[in-house]
Amino acid sequence: MTQAADRIFTNAEVHTLADPDETHEAVAVRDGRIVRVDSAYEIGFLEGVDTEVIDCDGGVLLPGFIDAHTHMEIVGRRLVHADLATDDRTAALDRLREAPDEEWILGYGYDESSWDDDRYLTREELDEVSSDRPVVAFREDLHTASVNSVVLDRYAESLPEDGIQREAGDPTGVVTEDAAEFLRMETAPGRAETKRLVEAARDRAHRLGVTGVHDMVRHSDAPAAYRSLAVEDDLDLRVRLYYWADHLDAVEETGLVTNHGGACVSVGGIKTYTDGSLGAGTAKLSEPYANHEGTGEWVVDPEELADIADRVDELGMQLAVHAIGDEAIEVALDALPEDSETRHRIEHAELLPADLKGFDTVASMQPNFLRWAREDGLYERRLGAERTAESNRFADILDANVPLAFGSDCMPLDPLFGVQQAVTAPEPSQRLSVTEALKAYTSGAAYAGHDEDRFGTVEVGKRADFVVLEESPWTVDAGAIADIDISMTVVDGEVVYRA
Repeated sequence: MTQAADRIFTNAEVHTLADPDETHEAVAVRDGRIVRVDSAYEIGFLEGVDTEVIDCDGGVLLPGFIDAHTHMEIVGRRLVHADLATDDRTAALDRLREAPDEEWILGYGYDESSWDDDRYLTREELDEVSSDRPVVAFREDLHTASVNSVVLDRYAESLPEDGIQREAGDPTGVVTEDAAEFLRMETAPGRAETKRLVEAARDRAHRLGVTGVHDMVRHSDAPAAYRSLAVEDDLDLRVRLYYWADHLDAVEETGLVTNHGGACVSVGGIKTYTDGSLGAGTAKLSEPYANHEGTGEWVVDPEELADIADRVDELGMQLAVHAIGDEAIEVALDALPEDSETRHRIEHAELLPADLKGFDTVASMQPNFLRWAREDGLYERRLGAERTAESNRFADILDANVPLAFGSDCMPLDPLFGVQQAVTAPEPSQRLSVTEALKAYTSGAAYAGHDEDRFGTVEVGKRADFVVLEESPWTVDAGAIADIDISMTVVDGEVVYRA
């Protein structure tokens, strides 16, 4: 006699994403795994006395979204402190004034390219927010921050001089790269606070249909928070951890190994930089920027990158390399060890080289960055129209048979927003079908994390991680995909979010 299911999800339009044309009506789950995907009639035979039957109300059931590149502590900071993601400069400053009454006034996620004047926040503006408490407003990419005079005076001897922007010799209040990172560390939360931030970020992820994340962590208590929540059986999220290269000694000393871990928390590998960001004007390009002199800068120079790659290779770990500009990508590809089994990754890859024949690694990219590739957007101002059209070439990546994984870099953490950006991309070389974009956020991200046997499709034997959408992304207007509501998120067969 066939054993009954623990839980049945029925009255759904089930897209397995294993086969583009395969749809079903119901899914049966036992012990956290999928045991059958079929018609509602056939699944009904697995209903027992103790089976919980969950009506999906005709919604679209997909594999749970996996964000292949994010920073959950930062997602939590934006939820707990001032969220500066607004199209209005004045509104961002008002949000800073309304920030929690704490020692520091902190804001996260501002994007000056969406403002009419396209200027970073300045020292003078933040002095008006507070003249006696330190104020830091982090730009969305974290490569740039804006500070008030209190911060500049307090850390006059500590902030790296080459990261302080000046006009006529005076600090503007804008700091970049190492100086911005110094302030991120100076304002870092303690372990208890980090756990609170991670919990807030986890709940946000569930509301957006995210069941798994690849978290890039640096000098953070987030790994401890995840493991604490997992021990308490309260994580309800698949977390793959990528430790910054400056943690290499600790990684080696503690014996961390890629793909080792439990059902919810596992080791991904090592993350490192090459260049900066286009928003900060520090991504490393082969030709000068369109709006200022220079070709960007190395955050980790090629020689140091090669040393890191060699050491990671000796440890047998996966390496994820941040590379945005075309010159940085070429250097990263040269440095990565030739080991297809380890699935090394290029993170972001915004301005790819014209020839992708040598791109023999995973492309871990962010479709939400395409919002900057629209007419008169950030890319056009930084790169000019021609290079903007050549940015974020997702279709070319797939045509070259390069594994494609989508993540958000928490700009914002929202897979459907990213899917919409890819589906409506302005250039054919960037544009994906709905199915292709969804697969990059599910099976593609699972592959990048060596998890394709566990997640990424709705198939028998895989973990029961789902998202249920109220509408179909295949039938709504492409420009409205981001507006589709999440009705349910399921991890290991348990409903962790329901609208």
